[in-house]
Amino acid sequence: MPISLLFGVHAHQPVGNFPEVIADAHARCYRPFIETLYDYPEFRFAAHFSGWLLDWLRERYPEDMELLAAMVRRGQVEMFSSGDTEPVLAALPERDRIGQLTALNDKLTKWTGQMPHGAWLTERVWESAVVPALAACELRYATVDDYHFLCTGLRAEALDGFYTTEEGGTRLDLFPISESLRYRLPFSPADVVIAGLEADADAGRSAAIYFDDIEKFGIWPETYDWVYTRGWLRSFIEGVLASPKIRTATYAQYHTSNATRGVVYLPATSYSEMNAWTLPMPAAAEYTALLHQEKEAGRATLNRPYLRGGLWRNFLSRYAEANWMHKRMLQLSQRLNDLPEAPPELTGALYRAQANDAYWHGLFGGLYLPHLRRAVWHNLATLEAGLDAIARRSPVESEDIDLDGHLETLMHCARLQVALRHDGLGAAHELTSYPLAHNFADTLRRYPECYHALITEAPTSQLAGEGIASAHDIIRFKHPVTPDDILPDPLPRALWLDSLDDAPLTDYATRTPTSFTRPGVEKSFELIGGVLTVRWRFKGLAGHRFSTVLNLAMPSCDGFLGRYLTGDGSTPAGFGQPLDLEQALQLALSDDVLGGDLQLIWSEPAAVRCRPHHTVSQSEAGFEKIMQAAEVRIEWPIPENDTAFALLLTVEKNP
Repeated sequence: MPISLLFGVHAHQPVGNFPEVIADAHARCYRPFIETLYDYPEFRFAAHFSGWLLDWLRERYPEDMELLAAMVRRGQVEMFSSGDTEPVLAALPERDRIGQLTALNDKLTKWTGQMPHGAWLTERVWESAVVPALAACELRYATVDDYHFLCTGLRAEALDGFYTTEEGGTRLDLFPISESLRYRLPFSPADVVIAGLEADADAGRSAAIYFDDIEKFGIWPETYDWVYTRGWLRSFIEGVLASPKIRTATYAQYHTSNATRGVVYLPATSYSEMNAWTLPMPAAAEYTALLHQEKEAGRATLNRPYLRGGLWRNFLSRYAEANWMHKRMLQLSQRLNDLPEAPPELTGALYRAQANDAYWHGLFGGLYLPHLRRAVWHNLATLEAGLDAIARRSPVESEDIDLDGHLETLMHCARLQVALRHDGLGAAHELTSYPLAHNFADTLRRYPECYHALITEAPTSQLAGEGIASAHDIIRFKHPVTPDDILPDPLPRALWLDSLDDAPLTDYATRTPTSFTRPGVEKSFELIGGVLTVRWRFKGLAGHRFSTVLNLAMPSCDGFLGRYLTGDGSTPAGFGQPLDLEQALQLALSDDVLGGDLQLIWSEPAAVRCRPHHTVSQSEAGFEKIMQAAEVRIEWPIPENDTAFALLLTVEKNP
């Protein structure tokens, strides 16, 4: 019997990604892939396009996307569903899981005339809690990695076809994606891949299951030339169609024609690389060393299912910035749900804020990319402003929103919101402008990352032998990186982080929800009419030097559209350059990408030291330095034993 090749591709771009990046992805991948497959009606496959990307492509490239819809109508393509904006379903409340799935189901049904029954799980993150929502939306089966099944004790030879799981009696069928196929397509020569499929057919296997990122077919390094110019994709398709041992099928066709292989209960997990990425240091290094040890001993295949690493949700424990976004999203989701009727535009903002990309980090930039976090915060700010217009809340509220054991106080007015964390720093961890829909505290500290150890290795770009290298196997440098660039930050990159004689003040006690105290210092925040005032009073500290630091997220980063403005109207530097002022009373940060200015005015002449804050992260293109914030340090000498300083902050939108 021929083996059924269940070939599926997943297309996604993060909410908030640059239009030119998506256009390039379409030119180098989506368009040539669709046009190539359209020429082979007998080659059946599955496709998943996240709803946000699907809308973007259909609006700008209707002719190309109509080819895909035509392939669906002629029975060549099966469209898979998911959450509309590609959220990790396990990280959402049940109501939002169902809402997200329904949104894309309805979109696909209206577009193609066919209701989807297969589900793509974002990053293959599996928790059994998602089963009821998938089933409620008439999704009958989903794809996860074969690794998920191996972790149950099943052997690779048993992963042929699909299995059945249940949650509370609600059924869902699960297809195991072949990891070996994921690594071979499209990096190995087409004839080698086909020979492997034929060998599987000879061994009596019923199905070869592949579902992975379409971006590997043209966007990953070296793949456009390999897949299209050098003809890998056509060679692969024609070889499959010519083989008497291989037939193509949609997942729906296979699911209808075959019975389940039995019941299975999968652990909460994702693909194996993700399970390594989600571990913090030093556990990540220890886990990596353990995997290497097992590989060197020849036990990697045998023991890998039992060396599982971490869970996707660990990213919310690893990165406080991701956790704050996530918990604020949950808070606003509940507020939206509490309304008698949710306005569609606010539901859309919530769903866009749930897009997975900015909440985690692995091989790709994710959380480290400021524009992706900015998109989340833009939608959260839009949602919160809309909710406030419908249902007013108290101007000051205190709660442990992010579940870290410390209260946070939200102070807000119609123009600004500041979040103070009662963790000893007396600092702000959110500063949202509602007119600009921007969080100026959306920065990222420098974290130790396991891959930083690779920085000392020589660059590589190609594996030995035929084919091309996967991005997983390449060491490249987009920017020069030094050891100082990867020194971890001891404190969060917050706003109004105070120091006395360069020693950070970390022992502030809460006096009221909006004020703090420590020996010799009292500090308070006041928000009136869109003006945020921070006051300090010093007692018994004459002769000491005080400084406060604001780490400000400016969308232009180190580009030419962001600049500092001094009191005399001059523009001495951009955000990517150092700036030193010895006697100043004010400073503005003007950002044309944001379309507004942040103005700082203080009560006594002070020295100002501004520096760009960078992190070093790994992406498919190599190691890169990314500007996360403009660090503004304001320094005062304390002249007397009873001295007060004040700093005023306002945000203005450009006319």
